[in-house]
Amino acid sequence: MAEVFNLWEGKIPYYTEGEIPVLTYYKTSVKLGRGTVIICPGGGYSGRAPHEGRGYAEFLNCKGLDAFVLDYRVAPNRYPAALSDARRAIRFVRHNAEKFGIDPDKIAIMGSSAGGHLAAHAATYVGELEEECMDEIDRESYIPNGQILCYPVIDKDGHLGSYKNLLGDRADELAASVTPTNLASDKTPPAFIWHTADDSVVDVRNTYRYVTRLRELSIPTELHVFPFGRHGLGLANTPNSAAPHVMPWSELMTKWLELYGFFH
Repeated sequence: MAEVFNLWEGKIPYYTEGEIPVLTYYKTSVKLGRGTVIICPGGGYSGRAPHEGRGYAEFLNCKGLDAFVLDYRVAPNRYPAALSDARRAIRFVRHNAEKFGIDPDKIAIMGSSAGGHLAAHAATYVGELEEECMDEIDRESYIPNGQILCYPVIDKDGHLGSYKNLLGDRADELAASVTPTNLASDKTPPAFIWHTADDSVVDVRNTYRYVTRLRELSIPTELHVFPFGRHGLGLANTPNSAAPHVMPWSELMTKWLELYGFFH
């Protein structure tokens, strides 16, 4: 059974209104590796899609890995609330790694669509946030050991609506400062990314721009672009999102996790 944890007890950084951020732990019944994945569902920073959260977690459980789904804050909460949630989730899992039977150096962050922006943002942003360093958990590193991005929003041109929900009236002013392509550095972890070429919601070219920047930085990156497939396919295996030619992405991701030692 899934177990839910509050990311903070007491004061929540950057809290304005609505739900509090929580992390749901999906424990595999047969653990085949000590790596884990923290999952950020998509939803345009206005909601969170269950099939891109629980659906992925249950898939990873079937492969023998524990997983976590992050209910991060969305609009009307604004930046940096969601980033703070993602960084706290990484720190929380790392701080409690022994309790969960997880390798603290094998924590990947995963996201779809706007959740992909959050995952890439957490993987590339290396500055401090004003309301961090509140307790012992915040002493842990917030940098993940890998990033898994599914049809991600990367920049404003990829999906303007997500940026507006994230930044509000300051979207034009702040967009460049929260774009992972601009933030990537030699500290950025390896990436696994997939998209579809004809995605009509999030332009695949924003993924190409990010991958180009990662290549310039010599960050190991695995990219799969499938020729057809609507936005939001998730595992691409349900009646409403069946796309047999896209479905192999999840097995390719599993092999990528194997490559980086998540099954050790």
